[in-house]
Amino acid sequence: MFGKRKSSSGNVSATDTFIGEGTIVEGKIVTTASLRIEGSVVGDIECSGDVTIGEKGIVRSIIAARSVFNAGTIEGSVIAKGKMTITSKGRVLGNINAGSLHVSEGAVFKGECAMDLPRGGELRQSKEKEKPHGKDKGQDAKQASA
Repeated sequence: MFGKRKSSSGNVSATDTFIGEGTIVEGKIVTTASLRIEGSVVGDIECSGDVTIGEKGIVRSIIAARSVFNAGTIEGSVIAKGKMTITSKGRVLGNINAGSLHVSEGAVFKGECAMDLPRGGELRQSKEKEKPHGKDKGQDAKQASA
């Protein structure tokens, strides 16, 4: 059912909140620890840890979490800072923005996906491209004056 164990350490890796099969939750959920859903949730989810949707879980919301593991049904957008995983029985009907995406064979995904580069990844890549180009310009100027 719906239960929450007290966690004095604030460990986001622990699953402190569990929404069991047959339970329906309507409204916004905000949690610092990880969340497992086997029932039904209608409302936005903000989770500092990981969100796991079991095979019988149904979520109609916008999910924002560290990572999301889906074996059930998500109808709405997902924002995962880390990894988004859709198992072979998982369904996502909505957009995904994640650091990485893993979709198993047999999964259903209907929407758009954006995967962000790691912090600073774009800067490193553009600097690397500029260096050889900058050297060529300098060499061209030397050759033109010679």
